[in-house]
Amino acid sequence: MNNFDCLKLENSLCFPLYACSKEIVRRYKPFLDELDLTYTQYITMMVMWDMKETNVKELGEKLYLDSGTLTPVLKKLEAKGYITRERSKNDERNLIICITDAGEKLKEKAVDIPVKMGQCVSITKEDAETLYKLLYKILNNIENPEI
Repeated sequence: MNNFDCLKLENSLCFPLYACSKEIVRRYKPFLDELDLTYTQYITMMVMWDMKETNVKELGEKLYLDSGTLTPVLKKLEAKGYITRERSKNDERNLIICITDAGEKLKEKAVDIPVKMGQCVSITKEDAETLYKLLYKILNNIENPEI
C-alpha cells in the first residue's frame, strides 16, 4: 500500500455514498413526476405531512438544507398550494410554514412511493435497517464530532 492509495476511487467511502444518493434520487424521479414534485420538494412535504407546522430554521435542520436552498423550494410548494408561509406574529424574523388541505391530500397520492422505491433497491429489510442506522450515525457524527 502506498501513500496515494487513499486517493483511489475504490478506497473512498464518499464515492459510493455519492453515487448511491444520485442513483436513488434518479429512481425517485418517475414517481415524483406523477406528483409534479422534485426530490427536494418531496422530502420537504414528508416533513410537513409529519409536523403540519414548523419554521424555516427547524425545517432546514431536519432536511440538512440552508435557507438559500430551501426558500425557492418553499415558494414553489406554496405556488402549488401545498403549504403557506407567513411571518410569526411573535417574531417577524421567523417564517412559519403550514401544510394546506391540498398538501395533506397529496400525501394520499404519495403513500405508495416508498414501496415502489423499495422494489428498485432490492436489499433485505435487515440490510436496509443496518444501512439506515449507519447513515444516521455518520450524519450525527458530522453534526456532533466527538473525535
